[in-house]
Amino acid sequence: MNKVCLISLGCAKNLIDSEQMLSLLDDAGFELTDDPGEADAAIVNTCAFIESAKSEAIENILAMGRLKETGKLQKLIVTGCLAQRYKDELLTEMPEIDALLGTGSVGDIVKVLRDAGEKKPELYGDINAPLDEAGRVISTGPGWAYIKIAEGCSNNCAYCVIPSIRGRYRSRPMENILSEARALSETGVKELIVVAQDPTMYGMDLYRRRALAELTRELCKIEGIEWIRLHYLYPDGLTEELIDTIASEPKVLKYLDIPIQHINNKILKDMRRRGTGDEIRALLPRLRERIPGVVLRTSVITGLPGEGEAEFEELCDFLRESKIERAGVFPFSPEEGTPAFDMPHVDTEEAQRRADLVRQLQAEIMEAYNASRVGTVTRVLCEGYDGETCLYVGRSFAESPDVDGYIYFGSPEECEAGELYDVIIRGDLDGDLAGERI
Repeated sequence: MNKVCLISLGCAKNLIDSEQMLSLLDDAGFELTDDPGEADAAIVNTCAFIESAKSEAIENILAMGRLKETGKLQKLIVTGCLAQRYKDELLTEMPEIDALLGTGSVGDIVKVLRDAGEKKPELYGDINAPLDEAGRVISTGPGWAYIKIAEGCSNNCAYCVIPSIRGRYRSRPMENILSEARALSETGVKELIVVAQDPTMYGMDLYRRRALAELTRELCKIEGIEWIRLHYLYPDGLTEELIDTIASEPKVLKYLDIPIQHINNKILKDMRRRGTGDEIRALLPRLRERIPGVVLRTSVITGLPGEGEAEFEELCDFLRESKIERAGVFPFSPEEGTPAFDMPHVDTEEAQRRADLVRQLQAEIMEAYNASRVGTVTRVLCEGYDGETCLYVGRSFAESPDVDGYIYFGSPEECEAGELYDVIIRGDLDGDLAGERI
């Protein structure tokens, strides 16, 4: 059994776990393939954050189970959040699974793969243990990569299962993060995307202080790293020091992903979110003033417990007024084991209807923002050539991978994936932007 295929689902933090497993498998002599039809063993690294993520994970497991029936695929390993959250149900209800690996046992993937068979091993390490400092097989890029600065979460929002799946918040030592960032730079990575469940809490457990601003300044000193993108900045964690760092450091992209989830004070309090809607309303104009040209991204949940028509309209009015350029919109997913599961809330169809309405509202805001960029020149990280449009494709400071769209551009000479180019924006291309390299 030599060929292994790993399917990674869910968030960027889970993808980094997948990249670490790929590195361990490669070091152990396994041949890696992207095609499960060619593999002897398949690993599905799952997400279980909300219902749609669980459904996607189960669909992938079942698809690999059908491959096993053909006789080529011999072993199916399920890892990640679904394996951690439903360890008592999966082996009973899905006999096609040969082994389970919890979120605290990423480093044991080689052992589990070798042992998988009739005895169906289950390994569940301590989800509150310090992070493994393992190597990675970078699967993103070219030219960009995620870097995880912490694992777990201690916020305990009422609707969220992450603390029970990923454990309490644990920061990585700063020297380890900087060492990894330097190694990534040496491989040609120009854009680092900093991720954690709550990066603004970085350092509180290790150093007894918020240290994200300091870490960001140190990352900016690394030669070869040209862009640093900060994801998931909780509103109350945007300290004066951090705002100053973002505003003053040229390498830090003026793009802030700030998950607010809602704007109504009572809903935020009931959901155990830190801070209030009033504080969010005051924060965003201050950010726009202090960081000229900043692009904001957020996430909101419709149908949360306590959201009636008045609270929903309050959310819509806020989004119209604030004109947040990017937003991920999700209907409330009641998750068993969370306090919000037992709270009264609107039904699934109504939560979805409200999510669709917010998406329409946000589409208009994004269309207006895209129109405002026509005629401007922006730096673009080229990700390759698109044969369908016969144009190069990439992203500027205003587009984060997989969530914000792309910029398509022509060029009088060949462009290299992973390099940065100046592009003048000429117009719209099916919701994305189109331009020409200068």
